[in-house]
Amino acid sequence: MVKAQDDFVRVGSPADIESLLDSLIQPGGASLLLDKPESTPLPVVLMEQVPAESLAMDITAVREIGGELKRGLGFRLLGQVQGKIVRTPLLKMVESETLDGRVICRCEYPLYLEEMQRREAFRARLRLGMEVGAILRGDGEATVQGDLKDLSQQGCQLELPASAASLLSAVAMIEIELCFPNGTRFAVKAAACHTVADADRQTIRVGFRFQGCNAEQERKLWFFVREIERESSRYAEEADVGRLPSMLFQGQSVASAPVGRRNLLSYPTPMARRLARVAGYLDAQLLELQQGDGIGSIQLSRHADMLLMLADEDMEALQFATRCLSREPRLVRHGLAVAVHILALANGSTVPRDVRKALAASAMVHDLGKGLVPGELLSASSLQANGYAQLQAHVPLLMKALAKCQWLSAGVAKAVVEGVNERLDGSGYPAGHDGDHLQELSRMSAVVDVVDAMRRDRPDRPAWRIDAVYRHLLTHPGQFDPRWVKRYIQRFGLRPIGSLVRFASGDMAWIQRLDQQGKPFQVQLTDAIEPPGEALGEVLRGNVTARLGEPVEEIPVST
Repeated sequence: MVKAQDDFVRVGSPADIESLLDSLIQPGGASLLLDKPESTPLPVVLMEQVPAESLAMDITAVREIGGELKRGLGFRLLGQVQGKIVRTPLLKMVESETLDGRVICRCEYPLYLEEMQRREAFRARLRLGMEVGAILRGDGEATVQGDLKDLSQQGCQLELPASAASLLSAVAMIEIELCFPNGTRFAVKAAACHTVADADRQTIRVGFRFQGCNAEQERKLWFFVREIERESSRYAEEADVGRLPSMLFQGQSVASAPVGRRNLLSYPTPMARRLARVAGYLDAQLLELQQGDGIGSIQLSRHADMLLMLADEDMEALQFATRCLSREPRLVRHGLAVAVHILALANGSTVPRDVRKALAASAMVHDLGKGLVPGELLSASSLQANGYAQLQAHVPLLMKALAKCQWLSAGVAKAVVEGVNERLDGSGYPAGHDGDHLQELSRMSAVVDVVDAMRRDRPDRPAWRIDAVYRHLLTHPGQFDPRWVKRYIQRFGLRPIGSLVRFASGDMAWIQRLDQQGKPFQVQLTDAIEPPGEALGEVLRGNVTARLGEPVEEIPVST
C-alpha cells in the first residue's frame, strides 16, 4: 500500500482489490458519486466483478443518470468495509442494457482502490470558517439551535446554548437536523452521551450517538464526513491552494440566515451585527486554542481584513459597536475594543495598510492566551506572586500559537502582544523591559489596553469612569508614556463614543458620534444602565445639548 492524497491509502494488490469489491457486492453495500459539482452519493447495487476486466452494477434506482454515464461522465463507487471507507478511482461506463425493467451498467475494472483508515473512531472536525448549523427537536414543538463541531458515522458533537440542557434532560431521544451552507439538510435520531459546560461562554458541548440509521442515512453520513475532511484540508497550513472547495460549504446567498446559536439580529446596530461576526471568529479561536491548536493564519488574515474594512467604512459606528458586545467572552470583547481604538489612534495616511492590518490582528488576539492559564487566575480578586507568575505565561503561549502566521509582521506582533503589558519603569511583564527598550507601538498599545481594561468590571473592582482613568494615567508618568496618554485624550475626549452619559435634563443616552469640538453630535436615549441592547430608544442628532442640556456625568456600565 502507498499513501494517496486526502488521507486515503492506495490498495494495489489484485487479491485485496477483489476481496474488497466482494464485500461491496450486496444491497446497500455501494453507492455512486458522479464527477461533477454538488454531486451526492446515489444508491446502486454492485452485482458482480470480472477481475481485471469489468464491474456490473444495477442503477435502476437512479436510472435518470444513465444518459450522463453514456456521454462519458466519470464516477466513483464508494462503500464501507470493516469500518473503513473504500472508494474506486474515477471510472467510466462501457455499456448498459435493460433486463426485465432493470438498468444494468458495465464499467471499467479499477486498477486500484483507496481506503480511508480509522473509520471506527475517527471524527471529521470542522475548522474555523466552516459553519454547519444544527437544529434539535424534542417530542413537542421546542427547538434549540447550535453548531456542529465534529461528525463521524456513529455520532457528532454539537455546541449549544446552556439553555439546551432543559430540552436534553426532558427526552431520551432527539432529532438532529444538520444544515450545511449550500442548503443541504440531513435529519437523524440521536441520544446524548456526554455534556461539558463552559460557564464563561454560556454554552455546552454535547456528544450524541446516532440511533437507528438506515442504509441511506449511513451512505449520506459517509459523504458528509468525507466532504468535511476535504474542506478542512483546505484550511491546513500545508494545504494545496489549488484544491477545489466542497460544494457543501458554498453558501446559497449572502442573505441566507445562518443557523446557529449567534443571533445577529439581537445586536442593536448594523455595525454591531457585522462586528459580532469578527467576535464569533475570536470566540471560536479561543476554543481552538484551549483544545491545543494554534492560530490559523488564513482565518486571522481574513478577519483582520474585515476589521480594517469596517474601520475604513465608519470608525465612529465601529467604536460604538465595541460597547454593544455583551454576550461574548471578556477576552474577546476586550481584544476587539483595543484593536478598534488602536486603529483609530494610529489612523493616518502615513501608516501603511499592511502595518494597520498587523496592528489589528495582533490587538484582536493579544489577550486570548489568558484562556490557556488556569481559570481561577482570571477570577481571583488578588494574586500571590506564584499566581501572578502563572498569569504572565499567557504572553509566550500566545506568541507560540501565532508562529504559523507568516504574513503577520513579527515586529508588530512582538511590539503589541509582548509590549502591551510592559511599563516604562520596568514593572510590567513578561520581560520587565523599561522605557529604553520599549517601541512606540508598545507604548501606544499599553495606554489603549489599560484604558479599556479599567473601563470594564474586574473581580477586584467595578468599572471606572473615563475621567478617573485619565487621571490615573496622567499621575503615573513612570508607567505610561505621557505623550500617548495626551494623544489618547485628544483623540477620544472626555465623553468618548460608547459612553453612557447623564445630561442636565436627567436623561441618559449613549454617545454615538462627536462633532469636531468633541461634543455629542449623535446620541441614543436609554432608561437602562446596561450595555446597549433592546432598551435603546430615540436617536438624537445635531444640537443635542439644546434638547438635553450639557453632559453632567458618565455612568460606568458593567461589561
